Amino acid sequence: MNAASPLPLPVRPWKIMLVDDHPVVRECLDIRISREPDLVVCASVGEASSALPAIAEHQPDLVIIDITLPDGHGLELVKDIHARHPGLRLLVFSMHDETLYGERMLRAGASGYVMKKDPPERVVEAVREILAGRLAISDALSQKMLNAFRGQAVPAATGMELLSDRELEVYQLLGQGMGTREISEHLQRGIKTIETYRNRIKDKLDIGSASELVARAAAWAASRGS
Repeated sequence: MNAASPLPLPVRPWKIMLVDDHPVVRECLDIRISREPDLVVCASVGEASSALPAIAEHQPDLVIIDITLPDGHGLELVKDIHARHPGLRLLVFSMHDETLYGERMLRAGASGYVMKKDPPERVVEAVREILAGRLAISDALSQKMLNAFRGQAVPAATGMELLSDRELEVYQLLGQGMGTREISEHLQRGIKTIETYRNRIKDKLDIGSASELVARAAAWAASRGS
């Protein structure tokens, strides 16, 4: 069998945009990506609110997005970008476990997911896979999605998988030490709405009190370095 044909060189370098709140991470990604002759970092921002204006200004071919951002959540940002720019390719690059966020991000409009603990070369590989029109996900996530498509039995949802996207976001913010009012302001949702999310989380995770909810969320966030 002949080897797969290499990705054809574009008439200009593929433009990559970075969205990550850590300057060191953005700089390292910029250096690694810029080694490739057909890739260039056209913009680099540290906040969710800066992403859409930067996309409009620089017209990237692909955006690499972190999940945890100081003024928003990567999941909501992926949804917003996909809604406004449905043809724009999106790659999630995060410290959070792919088993928790991978499928959620793909449903939101991303084309790939790479964990920050993966080798640096994996980011460039994922970028090339997505630019070639393929998904860039792990074998484990690919098999899980294939099983679901085939209707094969999969383990029942337990724990964090039971939470909706917004509930998971609220749980993560609780784990980072935010109170209800802070989360309300951060997500631009009413306090009663946040309280409703908190109650739903308690029900789904079988948590009996508000103090236990905060303690569980903090332990969960600490275990993931959030």
